[in-house]
Amino acid sequence: MRKAEIKIYEKTAGWLSQDENGFHFTYANTYLESTNPMAVSLTLPLQENSFHSPVLFPFFDGLIPEGWLLDIAEKNWKLDPRDRMGLLLTCCRDCIGAVSIIPAEEVEF
Repeated sequence: MRKAEIKIYEKTAGWLSQDENGFHFTYANTYLESTNPMAVSLTLPLQENSFHSPVLFPFFDGLIPEGWLLDIAEKNWKLDPRDRMGLLLTCCRDCIGAVSIIPAEEVEF
């Protein structure tokens, strides 16, 4: 299983994971209980229940670079272009905008 911490403006908003059943996104309870929490996207509204999908959620897939930038990432890090979670974990730590993707192995518990 691969897992990532999803941050919005440096606050942990939730967790994205991938296992043999697909992809799962869950908002952190502390985030849901915080003052004025924002949804990660309109397709992932604030809720306590987890979201499940057989493919990477479109919002997260949209964060992955495209074109020549993706080509550079694939060549430099020897990434499989079909491994969307791998691309997300490698390329999207410091995205443009409010959302950051932090691989779980880098998260201090």
